[in-house]
Amino acid sequence: MIKAVAWDIDGTLVDSEPLHLKSLRLICEKYNVDISDLSDEYFIGVNLYGVWKTLRKRFPVSLKFDEWANQINSFYFANSSTLNMTLHASEVISELHILGISQAAVSNSNRSVVDINLAALGVSKILNFSLSLDDVKKGKPDPFPYELATKKLRLKPDEILAVEDSNSGIISAQKAGLKVAAVNVRGRLETRVDFSITSLKEILNLITTKKLKNNI
Repeated sequence: MIKAVAWDIDGTLVDSEPLHLKSLRLICEKYNVDISDLSDEYFIGVNLYGVWKTLRKRFPVSLKFDEWANQINSFYFANSSTLNMTLHASEVISELHILGISQAAVSNSNRSVVDINLAALGVSKILNFSLSLDDVKKGKPDPFPYELATKKLRLKPDEILAVEDSNSGIISAQKAGLKVAAVNVRGRLETRVDFSITSLKEILNLITTKKLKNNI
């Protein structure tokens, strides 16, 4: 029986990838760094540390990670009013709350970005808690974020349904033993998932369906 839902945020609850990409491109242009050889989907599900690791040799040696990341996040904050919420996201979270389903957000973004996204959704007070990249030893695809979420929820891994839109997030949740619902994953799925959905509305059906409760 599913007793909790662990939500990814970027790309799952909030259509934030375009703004993240715009922020990255702006800072790259500032330092005359060309990333045209990388597809728009290249960094989906990758945290800032991972992006920096890939690109740092293209930036001036004097530029440090903290300064680079702060510039990207500052642009994101300044333009957060342009964010689009995923259809039905707030509605589904509210309905699950009414049903008594515990919920947490498990993100690969920094705390400041997580807080802005959840505030935009209007669900900060509904969720039991949220985990950001700043709260974990290792980010996705490492299982640690979901292992920590499982511990904080005080549930067994297979009692939690992770909702993810990226391969790195899916791998993280699966390694931690959670059930996974993949929603509109860009590109090819690298591993089989328990459920593949196209709308967050389907989460309500997964949770309330007697068949799911009996088979998990």
